[in-house]
Amino acid sequence: MPNNKIKILVAMSGGVDSSVAAALLVKAGFDVTGMFAVNYDEHASQDEALAKSCWRPDYQDALRVCAKLGIPLLRWDFKKEYQRDVLDYMYREYRAGRTPNPDVLCNKFVKFGAWLKKARALGFDLLVTGHYARIKKISANNFSLQMSKDKNKDQTYFLNQLSQTQLKYVIFPIGQYTKPQVRALAKKLDLPTAQKEESMGICFVGEVPMKEFLQKKIKTKPGKIVSTKREVLGEHTGLPFYTIGERVGANQHCHSEPASGRAKNLPDKTQPFYVVDKNFKKNELIVGEVNDVGLFKKEIIVSDVNWISGKSPKLPLKCLVRLRHRQELQKATIKYFNIQYSIFFDVPQRAVTPGQFAVFYKNRECLGGGVIK
Repeated sequence: MPNNKIKILVAMSGGVDSSVAAALLVKAGFDVTGMFAVNYDEHASQDEALAKSCWRPDYQDALRVCAKLGIPLLRWDFKKEYQRDVLDYMYREYRAGRTPNPDVLCNKFVKFGAWLKKARALGFDLLVTGHYARIKKISANNFSLQMSKDKNKDQTYFLNQLSQTQLKYVIFPIGQYTKPQVRALAKKLDLPTAQKEESMGICFVGEVPMKEFLQKKIKTKPGKIVSTKREVLGEHTGLPFYTIGERVGANQHCHSEPASGRAKNLPDKTQPFYVVDKNFKKNELIVGEVNDVGLFKKEIIVSDVNWISGKSPKLPLKCLVRLRHRQELQKATIKYFNIQYSIFFDVPQRAVTPGQFAVFYKNRECLGGGVIK
């Protein structure tokens, strides 16, 4: 089919990556339409601190890019889907003491779920995003997810829950470029977002401190901070606000506030403390020094495993595993017994975090992943 007959919907975030993705497809002669999705609206919040517009400036940037490219821009509302499939899930996981990864669920259920479903229903052949990843077509209905050219920007970790049906109707145009190359293309094409900085914060919510965001739904419940040697060191503000491996010291070597919670009244020590475990029965935060034995695990269990190919590979499987975005790939063996998947690492892993995803790789292909228990 000629390119000009293929209808493509490009998800425009207002950032440089999706802008270049759209420009490349327009240049290639495809029938391109832009789409800006409103997934969360801070104006619905009763908290003035959170009531700053997050999506409107990005929407204006997307409008400018589409005007430059001469393509229309649709604006779709997916707030209900995002609340149900991402935010509600995130709150449940934090209440249970785990640290979820909302970006993974957003990709599975919203971006390549609700967005893709609506795009297909309206007659679009393909959905395009600005993710740093590549899709390799093996046959008409068989696709593999490959790491991007830019190893530092690679986003396959966040795409580990996608299926063959989703990959069939998706394109990642910038996966074959590095970030500097994308910036150079944006400048060459004179795109309005060429110099725009990277977006940070919670997916579609913005740069709001996680603890501040969570406290709107999760009550604080102070308790003791206890060392692995059973010394009482201070008081925490609530177990859901802390992550395994997070630094919680409040001494001369650790003045900054932790990513989630702030520890109170820790004694002055020469070494900071790190979260080793959480005891919900006693409401205790267990901490240790940086290399505390409790922070290291050689075996972990994962649930809700998704194999992107649609079927499990022959097990046991020697492969590479990543436990968090941008972590160096780790050698491991995946086994299945007692009705569960277990991962055995060649080298013990520090700060394995329940609720996050363990993602599997082999020969730069993302095989899938599962939730760390």
